Amino acid sequence: MRLYLLLVGLVPALAAQSQITAPGDFLPHELGETFTPHHMLVDYYQLVAEESDRVTLEQYGTTNEDRPLLLATVSTPENLARIEAIRENNLRRAGLLEGDTDPELDDIAIVWLSYSVHGNEATGSEASMGVLYDLANPNNAETSQWLENVVVLLDPAENPDGYNRYTNWFRQVSNKDLDVDPATREHQEPWPGGRVNHYLFDLNRDWAWQTQKESRARLVKYHEWMPHIHADLHEQGYTSPYYFAPAAAPFHEYITDWQGNFQTEIGQNHARYFDENGWLYFTRERFDLLYPSYGDTYPTFNGAIGMTYEQGGGSRGGRAVELPTGDTLTLYDRVAHHRTTSLSTVEIAAREADRLTSQFADYFQSATENPQGQFKTYIVSAGNQPGKLRALTELLDRNGIEYRRATGSRSFSGTDYRTGESVDGEIGSGDLIVSAYQPRSVLTQVLFDPAATVEDSVTYDITAWSVPLAYGLETYATSDRVNVETEDYVAAAYQNPLSGVDVASAYAFAIPWEGMNSARFLAALVKQGIQVRTSETDFTFGDTNYPAGTLVINRGDNRVHPDFAGTLQRLTAEHQANLAVLETGFSTNVGGDLGGSNYALIGKPKVATISGEEVYSNEFGQVWYYFEQDLDYPLSIFHREDVADIFDGDYDILVLPEGRYRFSESEMEAMADWVQGGGKLIAIGSANSALAGKEGFGLKEKEAAADTLSDEEKREERLQPYGGQERRFIEGFIPGAIIQAEMDDTHPLSFGIGDDYSTLKVSDDAYEYLENGWNVGRIRQEPRVSGFVGNQAYQKIQETLNFGVEPLRRGQVIYLVDNPLYRAFWENGKLLFANALFQVQ
Repeated sequence: MRLYLLLVGLVPALAAQSQITAPGDFLPHELGETFTPHHMLVDYYQLVAEESDRVTLEQYGTTNEDRPLLLATVSTPENLARIEAIRENNLRRAGLLEGDTDPELDDIAIVWLSYSVHGNEATGSEASMGVLYDLANPNNAETSQWLENVVVLLDPAENPDGYNRYTNWFRQVSNKDLDVDPATREHQEPWPGGRVNHYLFDLNRDWAWQTQKESRARLVKYHEWMPHIHADLHEQGYTSPYYFAPAAAPFHEYITDWQGNFQTEIGQNHARYFDENGWLYFTRERFDLLYPSYGDTYPTFNGAIGMTYEQGGGSRGGRAVELPTGDTLTLYDRVAHHRTTSLSTVEIAAREADRLTSQFADYFQSATENPQGQFKTYIVSAGNQPGKLRALTELLDRNGIEYRRATGSRSFSGTDYRTGESVDGEIGSGDLIVSAYQPRSVLTQVLFDPAATVEDSVTYDITAWSVPLAYGLETYATSDRVNVETEDYVAAAYQNPLSGVDVASAYAFAIPWEGMNSARFLAALVKQGIQVRTSETDFTFGDTNYPAGTLVINRGDNRVHPDFAGTLQRLTAEHQANLAVLETGFSTNVGGDLGGSNYALIGKPKVATISGEEVYSNEFGQVWYYFEQDLDYPLSIFHREDVADIFDGDYDILVLPEGRYRFSESEMEAMADWVQGGGKLIAIGSANSALAGKEGFGLKEKEAAADTLSDEEKREERLQPYGGQERRFIEGFIPGAIIQAEMDDTHPLSFGIGDDYSTLKVSDDAYEYLENGWNVGRIRQEPRVSGFVGNQAYQKIQETLNFGVEPLRRGQVIYLVDNPLYRAFWENGKLLFANALFQVQ
């Protein structure tokens, strides 16, 4: 294949020879001239699907803004006529579908190409139209030959809302003539940018967790296909040459030699074309294969050759931008580069289809029969809170991971996730059993292992994510295959506790605080005007003990509600809530009577937050998503510059998302006055730095350790070589690690969590213990760590505040030093944040 074949569609004379409409003949501009609106991208795919007998197009979902998510299937007409048989045969070879395989279909490779998961890296979507044309064009002899034993799946825009946000903005502000100065308006995308989706989430960090609508829809389709190769096409800084596989270290230890070696083969194939055209490129730098929720690692842990391709450009690239060399990088260039690697990927898949498919089948056979990791069985106790167990099984189902319920019992020896120590235990009836002896063994082990082995600490993302720790679940991992009688894990049919109950005459109702299901139920209750209290201490009625944090609904508190009984019955059924009916307010224990002082009224707090410049867009999105999707509770969003309006209004709670704030002196005074007047301020992550050391707030940054170096040691430190500076830097670095925090389980911020919390720490920010407040979460001496923490950073964070509550007259400040809403997958953190909203009074 030569360059002229790749550029068919950019040159009108060549396009005229084709029976398929070229992009430039359909769009109001040539491909690479400017950015294409999303609806035109969709229209072009629909047109080609109508014109070509090589293409079928399906809509596999919609975005939050109701844009379609598309997947084009491209192959020969003969393959498309038997496409379901090809797809099912591939699943059977992987052990994911029962039935016999068809040898005639065994050597058909499946390649999935994903474009522009970051919407402002829009060149991918532009290039996808050229790739579709090249593959669908019957006059292209090379691609015609490739498709004989390859099925190509094209996702032209993984993030339509972000792509639309960026391309619409660019078309509105760009000049008629090219402006190559990177400092000008059209190269300076405003907040929040098109990188992220509607809720400002980075979808390239969401493959495993599937918190977002787009990810959930895509992964359903991905699991139906299970491709042999997946390439995710991105952009990076405009001064960077093109990046393609092989990836950089660290590689996760479960990535096979075959996967690593074939990445190299693909990279060498790309290099032929880049060398021929004199295009700069690099490999084996920067982009690693560790964190499991990328568009390259997640497919890799599902048996594919997963890769990221990165073109220089992004939102700074515009239609053309001047490079430091004096050359100009154009959108035409960027489209050609992505188009080339896309087609090169299909080419090598066709050439090596027999190896790809046989190695893919071997991967899953080996995973099922001989899992490679240390741990072979994961035991999740049935004694965990039901809400958290339900959240876990939903995650496992979304990822296609098998699990069962123990019906028998037997002893085991394994690792306790809470302590990291070896223990002897007993499997009990009802425990959830996850075996590594299953087709998705590698993905299971990657997500469940207590810690990942990090071969190189210079990494691109977080280094720890263990699901049992993130979900706050009592779990054990064994190095043995545990044989115990099991059955399908089927959730018990919901039994409405109010069925047959005369709600209007019952004295009160007790609701366990057991996870986000409880928080959502509480949010629904208070939205409908139901008065709810929270218990600050344990209490007992009859033989039943109710722990602190239990919610209580008293009939006497709701006498003015127009339909108390009907509303409670309806919401209980809708949320499948678990509650107990109390026939009296007289408790078995002293201080437990329902009219006593230990039950605080929650009310209906009015919540505000801020967005815009100075606020980190991803982290603002995490707050926004939490309220709208996780909690379903009203949230008023103000522009950053209008923060004073919150203090002048009737808001009860202000949530400060992570950001780099520059509050004025008058804004700080107004904020302190608002808190002292009864407001609740919740500061998340880096937002705490805006409060530390400020008048009216007791938060203080941890003082630097005393300098104990001798003069000679200081001199030697100044004479360190230039080489190795990156290694020295990471001594004070925390890219993302799980640290064990001690919790005061008597404080409302800990309700439902207990005395131990696995916190995801993504910085070395360190604060002293509060002098006048409650140091609820604290990092003590030599805490347990999962993931990488630099030695200097490890010393710095010891004996520091993690979560604190500072009373200020009638109000309070809640300092959340680590972000409990990080990427919306830290399930135990979501409960902690609900405590900050509702339980802390």
